Amino acid sequence: MDFRHQITQPAALAGLTLDTLVLIVRGDGVDPALPPALSTLLNDAIEQGDLQLKKGKSIYMHRPAGVKSPRVVFAVAGDTSAKAFKAAVAKGLSELASSGAVHVGIGWAGEGELGEAHAEALIAAAGDATYVYRETKPSAPPARPLKSITLLCTRGDAKAVQQGLRRGRAIAAGVALARELGNRPANHCTPTVLANEATRIGTEFELKVEVLDQKAIEKIGMGSFLAVARGSAEPPRFIVARYDGAPKGEAPIVLVGKGITFDSGGISIKPSGEMDEMKFDMSGAASVLGALRAIAELKPRLNLVCLVPTCENMPDARAMKPSDVVTSLSGQTIEVLNTDAEGRLILCDALTYAERFKPAAVVDVATLTGACVVALGSHHSGLFTPDEELAARLVDASRAALDPCWRMPLDDEYDDALKSNFADVANVGGRPAGAVTAAMFLRRFAGNFRWAHLDIAGTAWKGGAGKGSTGRPVGLLTHFVLSHAS
Repeated sequence: MDFRHQITQPAALAGLTLDTLVLIVRGDGVDPALPPALSTLLNDAIEQGDLQLKKGKSIYMHRPAGVKSPRVVFAVAGDTSAKAFKAAVAKGLSELASSGAVHVGIGWAGEGELGEAHAEALIAAAGDATYVYRETKPSAPPARPLKSITLLCTRGDAKAVQQGLRRGRAIAAGVALARELGNRPANHCTPTVLANEATRIGTEFELKVEVLDQKAIEKIGMGSFLAVARGSAEPPRFIVARYDGAPKGEAPIVLVGKGITFDSGGISIKPSGEMDEMKFDMSGAASVLGALRAIAELKPRLNLVCLVPTCENMPDARAMKPSDVVTSLSGQTIEVLNTDAEGRLILCDALTYAERFKPAAVVDVATLTGACVVALGSHHSGLFTPDEELAARLVDASRAALDPCWRMPLDDEYDDALKSNFADVANVGGRPAGAVTAAMFLRRFAGNFRWAHLDIAGTAWKGGAGKGSTGRPVGLLTHFVLSHAS
């Protein structure tokens, strides 16, 4: 889809020749700057009770008198924030779902400032509204006819809008990539497929991408990662992708994504109900690749390394067993008390591997614990870091991207739960504070650099009738990486 901007004034809205006009109402009454034809329409709809000036309300009007656009939608935002604007745009576009709208103009119903965040939010809303999974579903509905969306702005807002649209396009492409990878069934998204996708991104954007096979992983000494992979017929892969946008000596940001392409739980097998959703257990990897794609398109002046350990967790005769002790790349031994706590076992080796890049900061991203879902639900991703400045950057990035996270504790006392009589550390610490003890486990392997962990188990996908990947937290990660650009 083509996203563009057009400079106009509220008084000129009725004369625009777009085939559809979506006007966002602030919610504090009819703006006197609206031209008479549109203000009359809006006033009548309110007076007749067809539209309430409450957030989330909208109305569609076909071929209204005095307006050149044959379709007009009013959608109520409630306030002028980018978050409210995004929700209203999404609601407005939903009114057009079964229409023949091709070229849509979107702007305030009157006067209102539009900035970079509004432009980015517009594209995010459009991406959500138009995405349809098709890879393994030939019966999916045909693509909507929508070809372009034009953000209607004043001359004073034009520069900020252009910048926001540019960033929004790149992030939306990254989100779409992450959603597509996440939605594919496990037999259509294996570790090899993820590696091939990373290589494809590298070819498209001239990035350095290295894919390590099982022999190479063994040679490095990633014993913890390999223990998880041992139970599957699918070979593991370790993906190392680099975007070099700054001089070689500049320390890179490192993103690490959990790539379990299917998690049966291993010998500690999961209940069968909703086990199909464990194809989403590679959402951390998908979001890291999505962020890599966005950064490669935006070309900021910084260095970025993306690390993806990817394998399946399956329960065959060679699979790791509860009570096994494995040796990680760091040399620390790990007692495996639960084979369903496998994500941290592949991430810990990737975190140790990250040391060789002398990183400015490392952020790992993983659908790590059901406990985080219990704690935060599906709105906030869990953020864990002992670093105050890093926490602030990530929270700021989450707000800018409308991709929220919430900081969780990492007090030293939680580490006691991971004590083992037979190894340096146990891989689980019991039910209490499960998301925190999982982060504490990872912290043991991140002591030589600034580190943060994002638990996205509650935010990476939706269940129920609308089941599917959300593409989160591509937006958060992209804004975080961009915040380090020179």
